[in-house]
Amino acid sequence: MCRIGQQPDPRGRGGEETANGAFAALLEDSAEELYESAPCGYLSTLMDGTIAKINATLLGWLGLEREAVVGRMRFTDLLTMGGKLYHETHFAPLLRLQGEIGGIALEIRRSGGGRMPVLVSSAVKQGGSGQPVLIRTSVFDARDRRAYEEELLRGRKAAEEARAQAEEARAQAEADRARLQDALAVLQQSLLPTTLPSPPGMETAAYYHTASPDRLGGDFYDVFPVDGERFAFFLGDVCGKGPQAAALTSLTRYTLRAAALHDPDPVSALSTLNRVLHERYAQGGDPRYCTAVFGVLEPDRAAGKVTVRLASGGHPPALVLRADGTADFLSTPGGLLVGVVPSAPFVGATTVLAPGDTLLLYTDGITEARTGEDRTTLFGDEGLLAFAADRAGQPPGAVVQALTDLLHGFGDGLDDDTALLALGVPAPDPQTTNPR
Repeated sequence: MCRIGQQPDPRGRGGEETANGAFAALLEDSAEELYESAPCGYLSTLMDGTIAKINATLLGWLGLEREAVVGRMRFTDLLTMGGKLYHETHFAPLLRLQGEIGGIALEIRRSGGGRMPVLVSSAVKQGGSGQPVLIRTSVFDARDRRAYEEELLRGRKAAEEARAQAEEARAQAEADRARLQDALAVLQQSLLPTTLPSPPGMETAAYYHTASPDRLGGDFYDVFPVDGERFAFFLGDVCGKGPQAAALTSLTRYTLRAAALHDPDPVSALSTLNRVLHERYAQGGDPRYCTAVFGVLEPDRAAGKVTVRLASGGHPPALVLRADGTADFLSTPGGLLVGVVPSAPFVGATTVLAPGDTLLLYTDGITEARTGEDRTTLFGDEGLLAFAADRAGQPPGAVVQALTDLLHGFGDGLDDDTALLALGVPAPDPQTTNPR
């Protein structure tokens, strides 16, 4: 006996009898009942396809009565037109060749006119003499699988369409960007001189580096005659980027050109530009400014030298590279940014270029370039001075080419536009110099 509060052990004799009884009840189903009510369809056909036996499950799917099917229909009569073609061309030949075939996707016709996707497996039963006498076929409901496959196909199609749309959008964006870059390049070139003249007895060279093809820069330069003997030059950098900077650059260039034709004195030209920019922008509540170096070249053909008179408005000092291999900055103290205040003081400076000397002007893109592996060290004024000193005595074209290569070597450390302008007096050709 069990003590009060205890339950019989299900693993004991009583538990075993209960389990065995339940299991025996399950086995009371007859083989015929299991065949008829199986979760899949069963049918047996003669070798010519005539249906000899079919279970209730398959009849229920078809919506047919047993009397209308057994002995009256063939297996192919249950299939759709496409299924019949596949049965004749693939299914039946493989079954005859192999004796069995499994997992073939077909569709059966339902009495209401609908279709039902199924998976069909068949095997040939042989008689005592080894001759095929019967075909046994199992039919599995594939509606859930078909729905899953269709969902997968819809998902794949949607993904492919999205990918195609993304690719088309990317291609369109690249095309739009290319057109924008072409337009910006044309506009950028319109802000620079198409050709750079060389004053008599001098050589000139220039280069403009665009940090980004997707935006307009604000650096500018020019060289042009002011009378029969003298030439003027300028180089500078306006604040900002983009269309507004381009408009400011255009105004600055044409103002300096007009001012030089009226009075080529460098201080006077910068003062005129200062008044124009201040009246145009500062008084309208949108202050804009620029830095600039303006100068005039006065050649002395008899001496073979050129006097340079210039003034600077907040711009980095020019470099003078001498034929003897030395280089130094040309100091222009006191120059304020152009356009900030109504009357900005500008101070002139003078130097003389002898044969082999070169005057180099530049914008701060080169000195503010980031160098080193971590891109945290600025190239700086001293770096530029040392680099230029190694090229002292070389002609302007060679100096600008060396600086161009330097700019390209900065890579992503150069994130600002840079303009270069070199003006020099050619060194005498030793092969044409007569010895005394």
